[in-house]
Amino acid sequence: MLKHILLLVACLTTVVCVSQNDFESEFDSIQTLDEAKIYVQKNKSLKGRVITFNKEKHNTKIAGELFRLAKGSKKVYRTGMEKTHYKVIDKNEIPYQKLSYIFLDGKQKSMEEINVLRQNIIAKYKSGFRFEDLAKHYSMDDNANRGGDLGWVTEGDLHPDFEEKVLNNSYHVNDIYTVDIPNQQWYYVILKTEDTKYIEEIKVLKVTEPVK
Repeated sequence: MLKHILLLVACLTTVVCVSQNDFESEFDSIQTLDEAKIYVQKNKSLKGRVITFNKEKHNTKIAGELFRLAKGSKKVYRTGMEKTHYKVIDKNEIPYQKLSYIFLDGKQKSMEEINVLRQNIIAKYKSGFRFEDLAKHYSMDDNANRGGDLGWVTEGDLHPDFEEKVLNNSYHVNDIYTVDIPNQQWYYVILKTEDTKYIEEIKVLKVTEPVK
C-alpha cells in the first residue's frame, strides 16, 4: 500500500514539474507586445495583463526594480499562495509635452463671443495675468479647477483631433495659441508650459500563477 502511495506522489510531482516547465518555457518565449496580448487571451486563468510603467508617474518599489531590468528580462514575486511574474516586453523613451488650456464650449457660446473671449484672454496673459488664474475664471470644463493644467501628455492620451493640433507642432515654452475643433464645437486657448521631455516607459507582461 505504501509503495502505491509513494508511486502516486511521484507521478503527481512529475506532472507538476512538467506543467511548471511548460509555463516557464512559454512565458520565456514571449518577445513582442502582440505575443504578450495573445498569451493573455489564451491563458485567462493566469489573470495576465500588459501594464505600461512611466518613469515620471510610477514611483513604486516594483516599478523601480522593473525599470532596472533590460528588455526581455523578468522578475518573480511570491506572496502567500501566488507567484507574480513580470516580463519587460518593450522599453522606450517617449516624447511628452506639458500643456495648459482654457476650453470654450461652442454649444454654449457663439463663434463671435468665443473669438472676443480668446482675444481678451491672450491679451491679459501677455499683460502679466497668470494663465492658471485665467483658466479658473474662463475655462468651461472641470480642468478649470486645476488652473487648466493638462499635465504631461503624449500621443494616444488625448482626443485624436486635439492631439493633431497640439502635439505635432513646433511651439516653444510660453507660446500661447488657439485651437479650433469645429466638428466637436471645441475651442481652446493653449499654453505650452514646459519643453518637450523624453520619459522612459516600459511595457510589462504581468501574470499570476497559483503556487502548488
